Amino acid sequence: MRTLVALLIVLPALPAHAQLYQWTDSAGRVHYTDTPPPGGARIVKQRSSGAPAPEAAEPFVLQEARKNHPVKLFSAPGCQPCDAARNLLNGRGVPFSEVSVTGEQKQLEELQKTTGASGVPALIVGKAVQSGFEEATYQRMLDEAGYPKTGVLPPRTQGAPEPAKPEPQPEEDKDDAQPATGPYAPKVGRQ
Repeated sequence: MRTLVALLIVLPALPAHAQLYQWTDSAGRVHYTDTPPPGGARIVKQRSSGAPAPEAAEPFVLQEARKNHPVKLFSAPGCQPCDAARNLLNGRGVPFSEVSVTGEQKQLEELQKTTGASGVPALIVGKAVQSGFEEATYQRMLDEAGYPKTGVLPPRTQGAPEPAKPEPQPEEDKDDAQPATGPYAPKVGRQ
């Protein structure tokens, strides 16, 4: 009975995603813990606390790097150096946003304003900017921003952005497109 009372007191204090272990020691006493039982434990049962486990949280170092030095990649469709830049970021596990520059004035202006250049790829890490793909420079920028080295984070699989769909062009006024013809068409310039 004491064990049940102790369990009822301890359970609310445990994190919602904790694993609980029920095990019996060599003296026959039943224990409830949130840590795995010792090697000599008998009759071990593992249970979830009832709440679904939260998704894996980002490591603190990654949260800080993202907050203080967000990563943005400017790329273009069919650009091999852009693919290499994306692969480097994905391989290192770095979350990033990507702008695909496809010739639209708005994207070109953003690229020029942000990087001071008009070529892709361009990488922005916080306030640091690199135009063109240079692997060593990209790695150094990410290191200085505090992003974990390659192999620490699981690789990502972020692909190239979908090309923007062209905006529909307004239809021209049909009367202006072709002059009216036929017996009932107005005669311009005739009297």
